[in-house]
Amino acid sequence: MARRVVVTGGSGKLGRAVVADLRAHGWKPVVVDKVTHPDRDVPSVVADLRDLGQATEVLTTVDSRFRRIDALVHLAAIPGPGLATNSATFENNLMITYNLFTAAVRAGVGTVVWASSETLLGIPFKTPPPYLPVDENYPARPESSYSLAKHLEETMAVEIARWNPGLSLTALRFSNVLDDADYGRFAEHQADATLRRWNLWAYIDTRDGAQAVRKALERAIVGYEVFVIANADTVMDRPTAELVAEQFPEIPITRELIGHETLLCIDKARRELGYEPQFGWR
Repeated sequence: MARRVVVTGGSGKLGRAVVADLRAHGWKPVVVDKVTHPDRDVPSVVADLRDLGQATEVLTTVDSRFRRIDALVHLAAIPGPGLATNSATFENNLMITYNLFTAAVRAGVGTVVWASSETLLGIPFKTPPPYLPVDENYPARPESSYSLAKHLEETMAVEIARWNPGLSLTALRFSNVLDDADYGRFAEHQADATLRRWNLWAYIDTRDGAQAVRKALERAIVGYEVFVIANADTVMDRPTAELVAEQFPEIPITRELIGHETLLCIDKARRELGYEPQFGWR
């Protein structure tokens, strides 16, 4: 039987790719967002997830269309710093995530995958990272209200997983989400490495982000886990080692940098989720 999954934020940039990928692999996604999904064949519910009652409803029953939810993919959020006031971003994102985690427990939804953020790695790296490539193994370094909320979401997940043995809560620290429409602008920053230094020249193609979500759902690792999710390369034509030597000459390098490899280490996602990027700009 196909498994039914609620995808919050499923009408957004990453969300649409996630929904398409899940449908292609036998899942039955139900989109929950502020606007309906553009594909009318996709069940879609408009809800205000800042309200715990509505968050609980979308994980239990909406009329007679769906009465059993097997998993939750939570992508709904103000998607970055500077898009709303600091307090609005913090309150909106943290409250929605709290409500959905709480609703999932109440509804008996045992698998939750949600969008955390590369910003927890220290972006925009005004304070340089402790080493390169960066990974999940050093403490979070939130530098904005947006990333502070993401940090608290991860902290909250640790405790909710502890309170509820058997629950799977997986945080995906997505890099800058891009798609084919964005790649034509990459020529603009090739001559000046400082323009994309802020996130170590990393990105995630929406289709590979969707793959990571699906792999996390399929693995359903019990407890709390976090993974950095990026494409395997950078957004630059220049080799990664050359970029690091120019922009981060004092930072320890933990391994030889080959070609255009990403500085957002995806080794853990490859090893534990079976994630392997398939798309990109080159």
